[in-house]
Amino acid sequence: MNTPEYTSYAPPSPRWESLKKEIKEAAQALGIDDIGFATAEPFLFLKNLLQEHRDKGYDSGFEEPDLDKRTIPALREGQPKSIIAIAVAYPSKMDNPPKSEPGERRGILARSAWGRDYHFVLREALERLEAFIRQRVPDAVMESMVDTGVLVDRAVAERAGIGFSGKNCSVISPKWGSWIYLGEMVTNIPFPPDTPVTEGCGTCTKCIDACPTGALVGPGELNAQACISYLTQTKGFLDETYMAKIGNRLYGCDTCQIVCPHNRGKNWDHRQELLPDPEQAKPLLLPILDLSNREFKEKFGSSAAAWRGKKPIQRNAVIALGNFKDAAAVPKLTEVLLKDPRPELRGAAAWALGAIGGEAALAAVELALESEQDEEVTRRLRRAKARLADPKES
Repeated sequence: MNTPEYTSYAPPSPRWESLKKEIKEAAQALGIDDIGFATAEPFLFLKNLLQEHRDKGYDSGFEEPDLDKRTIPALREGQPKSIIAIAVAYPSKMDNPPKSEPGERRGILARSAWGRDYHFVLREALERLEAFIRQRVPDAVMESMVDTGVLVDRAVAERAGIGFSGKNCSVISPKWGSWIYLGEMVTNIPFPPDTPVTEGCGTCTKCIDACPTGALVGPGELNAQACISYLTQTKGFLDETYMAKIGNRLYGCDTCQIVCPHNRGKNWDHRQELLPDPEQAKPLLLPILDLSNREFKEKFGSSAAAWRGKKPIQRNAVIALGNFKDAAAVPKLTEVLLKDPRPELRGAAAWALGAIGGEAALAAVELALESEQDEEVTRRLRRAKARLADPKES
């Protein structure tokens, strides 16, 4: 993602040069690992790309629908003059991860969901940054956003010199790799801009080649509808063609970052609040299926994985159990299939039992077919029965 359309402002005032230097020196104390400054001119190049992406059906549906809002920085009061981009690095490795054993299979959360919810971490860092600036410029106008804001975080970070946009659709920092959370602040202070990173991916296509579902359809082009990170966050039925590819992922997917050469040897464990709790980041699957709403919040509420509620996590746990093909899960999956009021979970259980196989699984599917009322679940039960009766159907 290049930003050829923006131009630098006139030579900046020494006052803003000095304040920018102060901010950069204070960044670590404010809880910020990297910080960059960019102009607030429209991201004109980006609007056409976003429209093409939408026309191809690649949007996830989580994005801001108004493309002008996504590409034209704005303030509620006054004219935006610059954008401050921040990055906070997070861990990529877990010390002594618990093992997944027969009868005690485990799922995995993406690294972005390890530790404390990054939305709170970044918002607090931006609040500290705002207070730091306001002490020096009391009348400054500042508006911050994290992830769910209208601007495209990646485009802002790239323009501000945090890193370059990789073929895996992540911002890759020369220092931190892509294991970074991004946030930004739009302000009416005309800070002098930083220089974008000129480094790139070169001829490497490891992320594209490794994507489990082929969601990376080209360099820097993602079909979110096929991305496992997106799929694990949806709440409805999942296409059965994707279920085996989800593996034991409960939330998110890190494959395209794990294989990236720019991430080799990079693990950031300097922020205690972002370190993973192994039992939360790699939890036992069977107990997840019995969690009440209160218990779910107690276990996952501090994580970014909780934002969609417990149903997607429980559905994904059912799928993961099917992918392990562990017969010890059949009794619990049978209980889900016959008693769970949510059709999405019953449908997932039908698929999982079909994947595990065996007489007990077949008996459960046949019993469920006698009473199932949901049409989609019934279709999945019939496919599971065919698979169980003849494994070649799988």
